[in-house]
Amino acid sequence: MKVALFIPCFVDQLFPDTAFNMVKVLEKAGCTVHYNTAQTCCGQPGYNAGYWQDAKEVGEKFIKDFEAEEYVVAPSGSCVGYVRNCYEKLFEDSAYFNAVKQLQQTVFEFSEFMVDVLQVEDVGASLPGKATYHDACGALRECRIKSAPRKLLQQVRDLELIEMKDVETCCGFGGTFSIKYEPISIGMADQKIENATATGADYLISTDPSCLMHLNGYIKHQTAPLKTMHIADVLASGWN
Repeated sequence: MKVALFIPCFVDQLFPDTAFNMVKVLEKAGCTVHYNTAQTCCGQPGYNAGYWQDAKEVGEKFIKDFEAEEYVVAPSGSCVGYVRNCYEKLFEDSAYFNAVKQLQQTVFEFSEFMVDVLQVEDVGASLPGKATYHDACGALRECRIKSAPRKLLQQVRDLELIEMKDVETCCGFGGTFSIKYEPISIGMADQKIENATATGADYLISTDPSCLMHLNGYIKHQTAPLKTMHIADVLASGWN
């Protein structure tokens, strides 16, 4: 199966190893992976900040880059959710509308693609320890992704998955929300880390690098006994 990668800004600039690990897992699952080096942003930051025309221009490039692909996979439910749910409104009166409707069917978050499309849950990963999973808002609320990442994590050898209290509560990042409303954002991160720590987990895992960046910053500041990991990094762990 041929798969095109979309690597979001956060991953490209801050977590490139996550992108490489996603490629390793997809290739192990039998995919032929292609990366268009000309790709840029999906336009979500501009859209959320109210710069819709700028977001539309960025989105036009995204559409041109990926409209011919059978499958597009990204390590971010937030970006995937934006393309699926906001492009239709952004391009409702444009020549790109039909291409947008097609993209809604072909763009996938990494964990849902593994489970729902490839129907692969066990990739042979192993990671000793205990883990708890954070439902990122983009994945859960915009993409309706709940079971797929858990199915993958439950197959990781030597890893015990423990659900935290209020697991579906936002971590407080929300893009510019964390800057405009910093005290509220920090309070939400504090609640999330308190609930995660209470499980006794060694690892806090999620599908979205933006959430992990936010939570990892709080963890370092509070010296909490947790390590954040993207699910692609977990699934690439412990291979022989």
